[in-house]
Amino acid sequence: MTTPPTGQAEDFSEFSRPSDSRHAPDALGRGLQTWLAAQLGGVGDVSVTDVRVPDANGMSSETVLFDAEWTEDGVRSRHRLVARIAPGDSAVPIFPHYDLDQQFRIMRTVGESSPVPVPRVYWSEPSPAPLGDPFFIMEQVHGDVPPDVLPYNFGSWLTEATPAQRARLQSQSIQVLADLHAIEDPAAKFPQLSASDDASTAASALRAHVASQRAYYEWVTATGPKSALIERGFDWLEAHWPEESGPAVFCWGDARIGNILYRDFTPVGVLDWEMATLGTRELDLSWTIFLHRFFEDLTTLAGLPGLPDFLRREEVAAQYEQRTGHTPRNLDFYTLYAAVRHAIIMFRIQCRAIAFGQSDAPADPDDMILHRATLEKMLDGVYWSELAERQVG
Repeated sequence: MTTPPTGQAEDFSEFSRPSDSRHAPDALGRGLQTWLAAQLGGVGDVSVTDVRVPDANGMSSETVLFDAEWTEDGVRSRHRLVARIAPGDSAVPIFPHYDLDQQFRIMRTVGESSPVPVPRVYWSEPSPAPLGDPFFIMEQVHGDVPPDVLPYNFGSWLTEATPAQRARLQSQSIQVLADLHAIEDPAAKFPQLSASDDASTAASALRAHVASQRAYYEWVTATGPKSALIERGFDWLEAHWPEESGPAVFCWGDARIGNILYRDFTPVGVLDWEMATLGTRELDLSWTIFLHRFFEDLTTLAGLPGLPDFLRREEVAAQYEQRTGHTPRNLDFYTLYAAVRHAIIMFRIQCRAIAFGQSDAPADPDDMILHRATLEKMLDGVYWSELAERQVG
């Protein structure tokens, strides 16, 4: 594996969230103003201003912030809004499909069915005509996000917080997962996520989820190199398949603190629902745990202290059990599955970087997986034991 040089944190920034705005703010403003005036019907004097694309934009759909004003019943009002725009094929998208209308409906249902703080959604536009790609509009929610670029572990408001503040953030973030998993009858509330007639069971939902990830891997590698490491990971999963029982739950899918807006270390906005699914509780728990470990391993390579006492696997599992009564099971399986899933995403991101001329193709395709060493150690059964020894030492 090609190891990034230690002490050079900037070397990691390109992997975390590659971004390139595909829309000029002026053109976006004109398109949004025309479209919004049509949506509002008889409301007068619609204007869209302060259109901006955040520097750390999403690696999938594009986020656009803007202000809108209009006059209704003689009263002028101002609204701070967000447009989430699907990527076009020319952007070399990370995922094969972007159903933003489905995300819109999922967010609306989560907001209606749980106490999870989801931004209010207003309109969904499935046609690419107004802006060039489908989009939806939601409210702006202000808060602090643990950054991806550079990763929050490298130095951020989270590393500067007190242990008690980080403990509150961790506890409240786990509560978000508990509240999502408590949504009743998720197969009925989210029929668009049911891949089969029996997707309401945990066992069938897990099978369907892994099958979808295999299909995603085949799409990623359809016109390029294969990854022996990812394929080894799928073989390991099949050989260590867990027995699951009981109903499936609604899963956020991209359950990580980098997708949450916080105020006073408490969630005020839960974002990014494109990976939502029906599945086991451990899918979300393991993604939360692994994505933190992914960043922690980068801090170790960079020679930085990181946050080794934050989002530890055993503590996350124990706190989740306290809130739900459910004892998380088979976490070796699920955290390795999270590592395999993330490996596919990393592989695609590097394909994207190569396509844009930002990176050269390595001789060994597995070097396109930034956490190659972590996944290899998980497959060898030594990752968690070595981590425990380091933490004790």
